[in-house]
Amino acid sequence: MGGGEAAAEETQVTAQEKETNVSLKDLSKKLDEFAKARDWEPYHSPRNLLLAMVGEVGELSEIFQWRGEVAKGLPNWEESDKEHLGEELSDVLLYLIRLSDVCGIDLGEAATKKIVKNAIKYPAPKLV
Repeated sequence: MGGGEAAAEETQVTAQEKETNVSLKDLSKKLDEFAKARDWEPYHSPRNLLLAMVGEVGELSEIFQWRGEVAKGLPNWEESDKEHLGEELSDVLLYLIRLSDVCGIDLGEAATKKIVKNAIKYPAPKLV
């Protein structure tokens, strides 16, 4: 690999690393732009998005269906299986973000409030 190729690869990796540090609002904007560019907005009703997300959850479930319990970090999984898992998790996340946006729900704010509610409902045990 030549010096120019290495620099280009390093720039690409840096750009990819920056892309992974993205907010829910950033993803929402990208999804909105993606749908508008393809004229998909008429099909992105709450019901349709929910049903699409449920389908993706089914695909996600299939990955785990016959594996039994798996260790945290998936140490015995092939990289291709982990990549497939990441794709299906992403599909679910992206549909969830799009659904929340179409419904006018700030998902980040709603999730933060839910964590606070859960902390009150399920307090941590006090150590003696």
